[in-house]
Amino acid sequence: MEKHTLSPLFSPASIVVFTGDEQSSTQTAYGKLLAAQLRASGYTGRVSFLDIGMSGTLSELAQSQSDLAVIALPNEQLADALEVAARIHSKTALIVTSGVDAALARTLQTIAKQHGIHLLGPNSMGFQRPGMALNASTLGPLGQKGSLALVSQSGALGSSILDWAVKNGVGFSTVVSLGASTALDVADVLDFLAQDRATQSIVVYLEGIRSARRFMSALRAAANVKPVFVLKAGRKPAGSTAALTHSGAIVGSDDVFDAALQRAGAVRVRTLVQLFTAAKGLSGRNLPAGKRLAIISNGGGPGVLAADWTNELGLELGALTSGEAFALAKELSPLAHLESVLDLGEDAGAAHYHAAVAACAKGSQIDGILVILAPKPDLDTAAVARALADLLPSIGKPLVTCWMGDERAAEARSILSRASIPTFRTPEAAVDAFSNIAAFHQNQQLLHQTPPPLSPLAKPDLEGARILVESVLAERRKVLTEMESKALLSAFHIPVTKTMLARSASEAILIASQLGYPVALKIDSPDIPHKSDVLGVALNLQNAATVRDSWHDMMATVARLRPDARINGVTVQNMSGKPRGRELYIGVTTDEPFGPVISFGAGGTMIELIGDRAIELPPLNQFLTQRLVDRARSADTLGTWRGAPPAHRESLEQILLRVSEMVCSLPQLREMDINPVIVDATGSLVVDARVVIDHVSRGTGDYPHLAILPYPSDREEEWPLRGGGSYTVRPIYPNDAEMLQDFVRRLSAESRYMRFVSTMRELSLKMLARFTLIDYDREMALVAICRERAPDDDAGGFKETERIIAVSRYVTNPDFTTCEFSLAVADEFNGQGIGSRMLLSIMDVARSKGLSQIEGLVLSSNVPMLKLMRSLGFEVRRFEEDPDFRLCVRAL
Repeated sequence: MEKHTLSPLFSPASIVVFTGDEQSSTQTAYGKLLAAQLRASGYTGRVSFLDIGMSGTLSELAQSQSDLAVIALPNEQLADALEVAARIHSKTALIVTSGVDAALARTLQTIAKQHGIHLLGPNSMGFQRPGMALNASTLGPLGQKGSLALVSQSGALGSSILDWAVKNGVGFSTVVSLGASTALDVADVLDFLAQDRATQSIVVYLEGIRSARRFMSALRAAANVKPVFVLKAGRKPAGSTAALTHSGAIVGSDDVFDAALQRAGAVRVRTLVQLFTAAKGLSGRNLPAGKRLAIISNGGGPGVLAADWTNELGLELGALTSGEAFALAKELSPLAHLESVLDLGEDAGAAHYHAAVAACAKGSQIDGILVILAPKPDLDTAAVARALADLLPSIGKPLVTCWMGDERAAEARSILSRASIPTFRTPEAAVDAFSNIAAFHQNQQLLHQTPPPLSPLAKPDLEGARILVESVLAERRKVLTEMESKALLSAFHIPVTKTMLARSASEAILIASQLGYPVALKIDSPDIPHKSDVLGVALNLQNAATVRDSWHDMMATVARLRPDARINGVTVQNMSGKPRGRELYIGVTTDEPFGPVISFGAGGTMIELIGDRAIELPPLNQFLTQRLVDRARSADTLGTWRGAPPAHRESLEQILLRVSEMVCSLPQLREMDINPVIVDATGSLVVDARVVIDHVSRGTGDYPHLAILPYPSDREEEWPLRGGGSYTVRPIYPNDAEMLQDFVRRLSAESRYMRFVSTMRELSLKMLARFTLIDYDREMALVAICRERAPDDDAGGFKETERIIAVSRYVTNPDFTTCEFSLAVADEFNGQGIGSRMLLSIMDVARSKGLSQIEGLVLSSNVPMLKLMRSLGFEVRRFEEDPDFRLCVRAL
């Protein structure tokens, strides 16, 4: 049940190889190289070589059946070889070729799908598994064994990294080359690596993705359990095709990709050098819990360079407390200085370095340590390296080093590499390495955010909003008028200025009198996205005469500058009444392939020129909206600014939450400008808005237009308890970790064993994170919550508390058609039907996701659970791999 479906590919017990006849022209250059690499790697599994033209019966062919079929033949023979692989029941296949066109690639993928074969290729250079001594690739010699996985959509780049790794002491658990036409993609490989015990961290070179939801789901699952670093090619193309609004003009696909990686908990690197640096930095065994880096050096210059780069990257200098520094000074030279940078002095030796690193390892204000050594004539640099290697097991924090120089540092670098201590030649590269792994820790906070589609604010008028959108589309229009745009915002309780449309100067005067002066006039046209460009805005009009004159001037000017534009009239609206307000901007654009994106920054007429923007993928919650605002440069104006009191930031954040609701609820929303939204000490007000919509095709699943699935709040249900009271069944949330731990601790030893097949008394931190920080797109965990009275130690008396009394979950199997379930119920609540309800509820969720079958392992001695299974229609089978278990299966 725990074996991944790609295990026969990446951990095969037997391999059959199709490389053609060495004595004929059927063997390609790839075939020759692949056969040589396989023979030289030392793989101990069974390997057989076949030719697709061989004679014999199917029973004779069956003797060659294998977990993996490796095919390196001319393109015209690939389909026949794959058919033969299917006949000998190969579970997986690798096609190592180049130059396969799209038509042949589709044919090969169809054959593989028909026979249930997981296919890596075509146009792949294969893969390596150094821990198995398996080199099924044309990437070059087998890499060193290690814990880093490399996934590359460029074979040449993968080969280069392998070559670089040899001299830099970097080892790999897995190296995978993915071609442009390969059936398995990055998401499939990430799924496997997330579960692979030999892999502790992952680096990815990416050129493109097929499905944003699938990619984000796999990336979030992998980054939840191990660090993932991504280098993406192609940073310049614009992400929006419509470009009818400011949003489409200022948000590009590279910005969106950045935001997506951060929400997935992964880290973006920008250059190949940074990817090498990240790979080397991950060869260390520890990850930081923060961004405070202590710098230890034997010279002022290198230490200052490192400190400068630390500040440049937004890190902090870690420092010893006065007490810690005082204690360390006794063990160092009188020449040492222990202020911002720990300068040990020019006479520092191995003992001094040992003492300084040991002190920083215990330092309460330090998250990582950088050790810099500049060679001196009488300094034994290798002895310092050995001191660090001896100390490493007791450090518990990231340790990176920089041994400057060349010949005198060679032996020391070798010692550090063997000890898995990352070492670099320049201080800046070493700081970069720590920055990368520190960014992983920071992005984990974003991974843990799972907002619902609707915020806790007052419920919006969803029905009215949908009717408005559908009526506009029914008129074959895509651009809403200003009046319609503001009506749509009002449906989501976003405050807007009162606005009315005038079709003549006299109507404008009448409306202005009703609204009250001063007023603003704006041209209303579906063909003019930016009104100021055609002098279509007149502000602060104080009386009827100025309204009349401005109306006539505006109509004449617009007709001259845009004679082709359709003019509905001129809108009349109150001035904002916020003379000390800050003009800001909120926008929505639709990216290919990540879908809708929310942007925020400085507003007004110079928005493109200023280029102040921060972006985030929906859905948003309060944490994400605050972070979005903080990342824009204009956030500095929200405090006390030029004599104005602090702006009402909460009202601005509420508008962002409302925009997130719009994006989640209205898949037809393609682009939107709210520019400006004016914020002052009393609140926020939208002055102008423009919305672009379009028809959408019906996707499968929940919220198909979003790259990140919102928290499924619609799955919350209330159920009665026997004997009175009730309990709530809802999806698990990340902050349920403490309640889940309490639930496990309260279980009897027998119940814990039945659920976890272990005598453990509580969940480890890693298990707790795994069980609460889930991707709702591929798994679900439902908890039953019961309210109870508990003593209040602080205030005395009693207080109402929540408690988990049952948990059911399923995890989608790698075939994406079946899932595996588990169930646990608090001992004192057994026999009340809660177990049945939890299983039925989790089956409903799995069914709604299109899964066809649910299955699970139950201990043979767990008689009550087996009875429950049969009562719910499960088929209870023998589990051939372990007689202590029964396999319970039911169609959905």
